[in-house]
Amino acid sequence: IATLLVTNGTIKTGQSVVAGTCSGKIRVMTNFKGDEIRKAGPATAVEILGLGDVPRAGDQFNIVKDDKTAREIASARREKLREDVLAKNASTTLEKLFSQIQEGEAKELNLIVKADVQGSVGAIISSLEKLDTPEVKVRVIHSGVGTVNESDVTLAETSNAIIIGFNVRPTTAVMNQASSAEVEVRLYRVIYDIIDDIQAAMKGRLYPEFKEEVLGLAEVRDTFKVPDAGIVAGAYVQEGS
Repeated sequence: IATLLVTNGTIKTGQSVVAGTCSGKIRVMTNFKGDEIRKAGPATAVEILGLGDVPRAGDQFNIVKDDKTAREIASARREKLREDVLAKNASTTLEKLFSQIQEGEAKELNLIVKADVQGSVGAIISSLEKLDTPEVKVRVIHSGVGTVNESDVTLAETSNAIIIGFNVRPTTAVMNQASSAEVEVRLYRVIYDIIDDIQAAMKGRLYPEFKEEVLGLAEVRDTFKVPDAGIVAGAYVQEGS
């Protein structure tokens, strides 16, 4: 779901769209009152459903002739984004950063930030950018709304970056990919913990890391409302117990 302001032309339900590195088709469109509408003209604010991913605030939103064109444009933009941040093919961890600082090697700390909502992304980036020191510069090479995905891991691997996840839960497949690529993914629930860890890394000290170990994973297939009991979830166990 994305909220957008139409600035030129008319958009209609069913049209193919591309927004930044995301693409999709407008399935449902509603106005500021929440009423479903079929088309919207210039200076109209609408909410649309149908994008395959969450675009960044401020991304340009364009209507294209078909789904294939939208996917090709989004794919080309994602590839360009990777190329823009491409660096030496090596991975890093906060532990490695400590030793690099002590040896006078570290100059930049590349980070990828993923969070549950756009507001959290902005707050985290704003806080991280204030941590620069003469020895180490903090650089957020990519950020976005949504969980950590395969593209993030690939980008981190090729740009020597650490992935910061806030209020998101990556899939087991993504975590396995990160482990194989020796990419560090650090997950947080409190923004101050992120700042503390990065500051500690930049000052050359590390506190014990607490890791969340997933014992089981289940997918909710349906929910049932039971009087006096609340909501019951019918779930399918995918792995673990």
